[in-house]
Amino acid sequence: MKPKKLDTTLLWKQLEDVLYPQLGFSITDRAVYSHLFRYSRLEGKLQLHFSMPWLARGVGLSTGPVRESVRRLIALGALRLVHRSKSGHVLEVRLPDEIRAARPSAISMDGLSPASRSVNQPVNLEELDFLKTRALRQSIHLRERGHCFYCLRRTDARSQCLDHVLPRVKAGLNSYRNLVSCCLECNSLKGERHAPDFLRWLFRDRRLTASELHAGLRTLDALAAGKLPPPVQHPDTTIGPPAFSRHSPPVYPEPRGVGAPNRKVAPHAPAKPRLPLAWIIHEFASEKRKGALKD
Repeated sequence: MKPKKLDTTLLWKQLEDVLYPQLGFSITDRAVYSHLFRYSRLEGKLQLHFSMPWLARGVGLSTGPVRESVRRLIALGALRLVHRSKSGHVLEVRLPDEIRAARPSAISMDGLSPASRSVNQPVNLEELDFLKTRALRQSIHLRERGHCFYCLRRTDARSQCLDHVLPRVKAGLNSYRNLVSCCLECNSLKGERHAPDFLRWLFRDRRLTASELHAGLRTLDALAAGKLPPPVQHPDTTIGPPAFSRHSPPVYPEPRGVGAPNRKVAPHAPAKPRLPLAWIIHEFASEKRKGALKD
């Protein structure tokens, strides 16, 4: 079958306004589909033979997420698996009007579909439960920029979690005003304490400086006042690296203590145990007695 000539303007509208919103493409799904589309339909080919390492290098990701994305796209009907072997995959990349789940005919004269209009509507952050979806949970982590809110250490996906400023046992809500991103250690140490009390405990334990304590308390006040909204465009939108708004991207403050000249933020590691003062004095006296006996 001879491939038909593509109307690139209409195709772009179908992808952005119909296919991606209706099928719920993630950032990875968009990158994988666009890369396969680039080397198949845009080249006049109905099918493409490729390997997962080649696709992963092309989109700049590891093979694991890319493989899962290809499986999702096949399940959604955006791709059709023709053949799979040790030498690679043979896939047919489908156009938006060839996918049953997508209905590009719903595009109106302004180029927007009803689904895309609902996605582009402003979101009332006060009504959202930020523990409900992965996208909303990730938006809280993005607001803290990869740092623990309490101890200021760097965190990654394996060592970060969400914590309630006012614990749930004390009627704390799942609002963005009551959630922060922190490390697993601080989450465990904090327990059911209120966040200001835990910050003061970190200061007494010499894990925070006085300036960092005051900055943390001011940040909690701003958070409670709703002045630190997370980068959310829509509750069903998968959040990626912050490219928030084309027209007026919000600017978030740097994490407390980052770049401070008098203190380096240590990488995430368990705190060193402090030795009891009595034990230190005992050991020092023992060494002194040994030295006197030798003399």
